[in-house]
Amino acid sequence: MSTHYQAVVIGAGPGGYPCAIRLSQLGVKTLIIDKQYIGGVCLNVGCIPSKALINAAHTYEKLTHADEMGFTIDGDIGIDMSKIQRWKDGVVTKLTGGVGQLLKGNKVDVLMGEAKFSGANALTVTNADGEQTITADHIVVATGSTPVQIPGFAYADAPVLDSTKALSLTEVPKHMVIIGGGYIGLELGSLYAKLGANVTVVEMMKQVLPSFDKDVINALKRKLKKDGVKILLKTKALGWEQADNGIVVHVETPKGKESLEADNVLVTVGRRPNSKGLGLEDIGVNFDGPFISVDKQMKTNVPGVYAIGDVVGQPMLAHKATHEGELVAEVIHGKNVQFDAKAIPAVVFTDPEIAVVGLTENQCKEQGRAVKVGKVPFAAIGKAIANNATDGFTKVIIDADTKLILGVTIVGSHASDMISEASLAIEMCAEALDVGLTIHAHPTLGEAVMEAAKAALGEAIHIINR
Repeated sequence: MSTHYQAVVIGAGPGGYPCAIRLSQLGVKTLIIDKQYIGGVCLNVGCIPSKALINAAHTYEKLTHADEMGFTIDGDIGIDMSKIQRWKDGVVTKLTGGVGQLLKGNKVDVLMGEAKFSGANALTVTNADGEQTITADHIVVATGSTPVQIPGFAYADAPVLDSTKALSLTEVPKHMVIIGGGYIGLELGSLYAKLGANVTVVEMMKQVLPSFDKDVINALKRKLKKDGVKILLKTKALGWEQADNGIVVHVETPKGKESLEADNVLVTVGRRPNSKGLGLEDIGVNFDGPFISVDKQMKTNVPGVYAIGDVVGQPMLAHKATHEGELVAEVIHGKNVQFDAKAIPAVVFTDPEIAVVGLTENQCKEQGRAVKVGKVPFAAIGKAIANNATDGFTKVIIDADTKLILGVTIVGSHASDMISEASLAIEMCAEALDVGLTIHAHPTLGEAVMEAAKAALGEAIHIINR
């Protein structure tokens, strides 16, 4: 392995490995370094394993309601969490192995170890073999983020789970307390509730997912209640202690202090960027709080040093990191490009799924924008009825004067798959009629986007126009 490269990428997650691959495709001699695993948190202990387990929980739920469609299943449907975990691990292995092959096929050198800046163009990499120095013309920091830990709930304690530990349980807890009503807490809470756990979500704010519109939250809360998930709002977690049969989590509610029995307590109060401990301060890199400061070309203030993904700020999303990774590869190659996305979609893989791109209705009101809203329930969409998945709606928000699409919110089955059309519409500055007059295949869930665009103009066919 060489000791000098044209480019080095620190971090092999969804931002780092696409960056390294694209660099190599452009003819740049590239090394990628990771201290733990290829694929990063997302592929190994985040996005992919969580979605695999969520899929397993959905499958179990469908089986338990199969009689509604005329299927008879004799006896109880068993849950073997150890076997489910082995299946999940197989999914992860296929993907991480695939990334490894892509790096190899694109002639990207890989080095496992912990990297630290020893100069603006130099790194010291430490691993089981000792230390070595790597120099490079360009260095990209793509080190991702880590779950935030709160006082009184140390992840080192067995009953206290972070998202990584929660995705490796070999038994379904009888009782689980989740601290934090954000997307990770609600996704994992819904998952384990479907598998039979009694789940209580503790949230300090007055609403779970506080950045979403009220109609979105109402649709989600109905399903969470149906799944048996209990939500305590305006409630603070104080600490926990061991009990005879598990643990007790102490909380303070608006009505006073309570003690919640549990087998595990899952802490999901956010993530912090892995920007410290890399030696960036020593070489003079500027920070914006915990985040690395970059311009629209992902350049730091130090020539030859770049940063992408979670370490540069919100939204801390894998697909944003991937886009930034490919973009910075083009910049290093000498192309005059910059980050200029009009909107970045966000998805919450609860049941029903929530997907949003562009402005929400709340945000439009806060900005004082005059808008028109088209909202179509999935109960009006033939494919949704056939799929027995009528929970939720599609909402298209347009500028009242220009009719430009400002935002789209989808709540329902396969919302995550449908949001890309809406993202393209906003990116290309589409008007409502651009989507409304686009012929959508029938019967599909995507017809809801077309119908909601028409509804914003008062021209919907399958619902009564407001």
